[in-house]
Amino acid sequence: MIRRHVTLIAAGALMAAALAGPVAAQDKKITIAIPGIPPIYSVTVAFVAEKQGFFKKHGANVEIRPFDNGTAAARAVVAGDVDMSWSPTPPVINQISNAGVPLVAIYGMPNPDWVIGTTQANKTCKDLVGQDVGVDSVGGARSVALRSMLAGCPGMKIEDTKQVALGSGAGPAMIAGRLNYAVLHLDDLAAIEAQGKKLHVLLAMKNTNPTSHYLMLVVRKDNLAKNRDAVVRTLAGMIEAARFMQDPKNADTVAQIATITGYDKNVTKAALKEFLAIDFWAVKDDGLPRNKLEATAALMKKIGAINPDKQPVTYDALVDGGVWKDANAMVK
Repeated sequence: MIRRHVTLIAAGALMAAALAGPVAAQDKKITIAIPGIPPIYSVTVAFVAEKQGFFKKHGANVEIRPFDNGTAAARAVVAGDVDMSWSPTPPVINQISNAGVPLVAIYGMPNPDWVIGTTQANKTCKDLVGQDVGVDSVGGARSVALRSMLAGCPGMKIEDTKQVALGSGAGPAMIAGRLNYAVLHLDDLAAIEAQGKKLHVLLAMKNTNPTSHYLMLVVRKDNLAKNRDAVVRTLAGMIEAARFMQDPKNADTVAQIATITGYDKNVTKAALKEFLAIDFWAVKDDGLPRNKLEATAALMKKIGAINPDKQPVTYDALVDGGVWKDANAMVK
């Protein structure tokens, strides 16, 4: 009788612990900072996780908070204002390498879709000399992408151009004829052309820098240690969302959610096809390949984005692969 009573108590305790797991995670709200007001297309994965209930399914209590750009979002993580952010890989590498900020990457989007687009035909990258080029902010993700792509144009450097800070909204200026050149995403191209403005691609990151890396989900190291369970559950929601987005039968649902970018559903559905074609959202791994991150860090050092007296952050210091493994196991 005593043994049976003890067994029942132990079983009850285990059941209570299992039921309490998600509840405990929900007690800690995780705030994710995302780039762009309105948000850029890449972070649709976070909104799919929210709208389709994947965060809730995995016991995560999540708030999504838009920022002007991903660099500002990463700074907010460092300052402790938010828990994690989707931020462009090059500026994050620069922040860690130059200032030793305590950020660590737990998930990534490895394939950049950046292009330099122009409204003018028969132009080459050499024609950018002295021209206004739309970016998000000087030193921001589009600015860094501009610098990186120009490295593939012999004799050209970013100082040869005039950067115009437009946040994530270069499209209206190009449509109105006030701007002829801009650093754009694939959905920007689709949206501008849907407005009847023909665009031409001068340079594409996938061609000029095939080993470049686009975006990372970063968290402060001490916050990860303190709230690891909540962070894992949040990541599990986005992993499931990324898989949901791959299925063609979900295209209309994803396209509708993606209208949060400010584009209509026809544009977002067309753009979704282009993004999936370049394996934009990682589904088979953590999206943080060593070769791409090391190559990006080396490029940042080469172009002077990392100070001469500093060394690029190492892969092992930059990435915590254990979080994705635990989150992925939860999804499975």
